[in-house]
Amino acid sequence: MKTSTTMIIAAAVVALAGCNKKSAQENAAANIEANSENAAENVTATGENQASNILNSAENKASAVKNEASNEAAAIKNAGENKAEAVKGATENKTK
Repeated sequence: MKTSTTMIIAAAVVALAGCNKKSAQENAAANIEANSENAAENVTATGENQASNILNSAENKASAVKNEASNEAAAIKNAGENKAEAVKGATENKTK
């Protein structure tokens, strides 16, 4: 009985080992699929990086335009204040 049980277990192990082996075609197909998935992930990552770079560049340009406009507005305001002070000063000098 011990011999037949050992033989049955050995046969089962051999059968399981045989089931787990893949053919060369199955391995090739698995490699093709894995390569395709990696290529797709790389394309996606590249696209996302490019989109992020474009967005960052646009935000930087928008900030530069905002800063330039703000600086120009401040310069105009300061010039107006200076002219107003000059007019006030001229009026005060005439009334003294």
